[in-house]
Amino acid sequence: MMEKINIITAIATLLFLHAAWSDFRFWRIPNAVILALVAVYAVGATAGMLAAEDVGAALFSSTGIAGDIGAGLLLFILGFALWSFRLFGAGDAKLFLPIGLFLGWHGMLPFAVFLLIGGIATLLALKLPMPLQLAHYSVAMRIEEIRSTRKIPYGVIMVIAALTTMTMQAGTA
Repeated sequence: MMEKINIITAIATLLFLHAAWSDFRFWRIPNAVILALVAVYAVGATAGMLAAEDVGAALFSSTGIAGDIGAGLLLFILGFALWSFRLFGAGDAKLFLPIGLFLGWHGMLPFAVFLLIGGIATLLALKLPMPLQLAHYSVAMRIEEIRSTRKIPYGVIMVIAALTTMTMQAGTA
């Protein structure tokens, strides 16, 4: 049986994956992707609010738009702080805003756990030698470049953690 596909979630997932690929490939997350993610969230939140029976709860509860905006702003402030200490790139810091919007307040803890696991796994994976059979692939060459420059594309880890959290939230809804 065909499941109902949420078009907002599908578009957001594609935009998040584009941001991750761009960060992996060029160490750059385009502002247009961030703005598109915020716009997609705004359209979805507006549609959800219009369909809600209790508009006040849809706007001001921790599971509503206020909780989503609170999570987005908290993550953005954290990203800005990390950027100001030169621990993150500007694109990574900006990517935190739409991640917080889509995850909401109740997705913050699982996101933080998945982000921690992804960060540790990435650091360990970058310590392992590349198998010679894979060395000629462009992705393997890019990983070697990341390893040699020590510039980690954190956007990839953030997107994987966010999509994992979104999947987990969709499974419980």
